[in-house]
Amino acid sequence: MSTIDEQRDVKLKEIICEILELEEDEVTETSLFNEDHGADSLRAIEILASLEKEFGVVIDQSEMARMVNVKGVREVVGEAAGW
Repeated sequence: MSTIDEQRDVKLKEIICEILELEEDEVTETSLFNEDHGADSLRAIEILASLEKEFGVVIDQSEMARMVNVKGVREVVGEAAGW
C-alpha cells in the first residue's frame, strides 16, 4: 500500500470515528457501524456528507447500503474518486 493510500485510509477512519464518537482502535475494517457501534441513519448521512466534502466527490445515497463498515466506505469513496 502506498503512502497516499495509507493517508486516505487514516483520514477515512478519522472521519468515521469522529462522527460515531469512537476511538480508532474500536473500529475495525469489518465492524458494522450500525450493529457493532450503534450508528443510526443520521450518522450515516453525516459520514457521507463529510467524506464528500473531504475528498471532493459526490456519492449517490443509494451507495449508503454498501457503506456499513470501513472497508465498504473505502470502496465507495474510491470508486467515486477514481482511486
